[in-house]
Amino acid sequence: MLFSADMENLFIFLGVVQILVGAYLVYDGVKWLAYVRRRASTDPGFYSPRTAVLCPCKGVEPGLERNLSALCEFDHQNYEVFFILASESDPAANIVNRVASQARGKAHVVVAGAAQECGEKVNNLRAAIQQLREDFEIIVFADSDGRPGHSWLRRLTGPLMDSTIGATTTMRWLIPNKDNPASILLAAWNAPVLTMLGENTAKNFCWGGGTAIRKSVFEQSGVMDDWQHSVSDDYSMTTALQRAGRPIVFLPECLTVSYVETDFAGLMEFTNRQILITRVYSPKLWAIAGATHLLFCVTILLGIFLAVADLLAGRPALQIAALAFLPLLLAAIRGALRVTAVQEMLPPLKAQIQQQSWIHLLLGVWIPYLYTNNFLTSAVTRKIRWRGIRYELISPQQTRIIQR
Repeated sequence: MLFSADMENLFIFLGVVQILVGAYLVYDGVKWLAYVRRRASTDPGFYSPRTAVLCPCKGVEPGLERNLSALCEFDHQNYEVFFILASESDPAANIVNRVASQARGKAHVVVAGAAQECGEKVNNLRAAIQQLREDFEIIVFADSDGRPGHSWLRRLTGPLMDSTIGATTTMRWLIPNKDNPASILLAAWNAPVLTMLGENTAKNFCWGGGTAIRKSVFEQSGVMDDWQHSVSDDYSMTTALQRAGRPIVFLPECLTVSYVETDFAGLMEFTNRQILITRVYSPKLWAIAGATHLLFCVTILLGIFLAVADLLAGRPALQIAALAFLPLLLAAIRGALRVTAVQEMLPPLKAQIQQQSWIHLLLGVWIPYLYTNNFLTSAVTRKIRWRGIRYELISPQQTRIIQR
């Protein structure tokens, strides 16, 4: 009985902490939504510098041709697209060459060659940048699995008219192509990352699927040096900009939709890789996030256990159940705030996003358990698999290719 009382006291303490944290995060989410709405009404202006859009490609993925075509259809004037492959024998080569040949504007195909002591994506980007003409003022990074909107490029580059800005960035929103559990879980897992970016430029980070930077700032910040032995293009760029004291501006109006199809093996490969990269490139963030998710999971499980034990013993269990339920309710409210913002940022997809909102309101509250598994896995290994290549992440400045 004494043991039970001690357990209940511990749970009450943990539950109150989770409620306070959850309430603060809801408050922060409301402020974040207000920022999103302010940004949505911002006029990007008429700034139209010569821009190079770089898109590394590897393998054939769902909707690849439509994704790449979207990069050639922006309403931005004065830009060229560079599709980058490691090899001419890549399965995506036929699609890439077809899209480049049919583009309304200028589109090029760059073959980078095999990576050495860095990630293949990073090697592709380095090779393309080394070939850029001097007259390009802006470099934009895009991913082949994203499908940005017509005004995406103009909005992403517009704020760079202010030369004090280091970079502008956005984030992906995943829409499952199939209703299989793995694809749905991946969409729910990715959603919370969106609210990690916001108005505070000091806390923002670059996302490799949607970042714009002045070529001069890129060079002055030493990004190419940081990339030399890196597997993470975006974390290394973030580090370089932070070191140079350059702010990173988050543009929710440039939110990029990505249609996903995966199985459980693909789900675990993707999520474990993202968290392990975070461990290597941002260990402080990794430790704080890992502890936060673990504490949430322990609190909810302990509450469920105690509530069931009290019911079986004939004791009142409502107060325990309520204390376990409130953190879940607050997490669902945060999910609702994200869905509201995304619907407003992607009006052509509003009906589809509404239809899938249950993923983020109901399923999303249990995603911390998947995150906890990712954190525990990343604590015992430094090896990842990315697009068929195995890497060992020894440090941010050292990457070893294990198997191609």
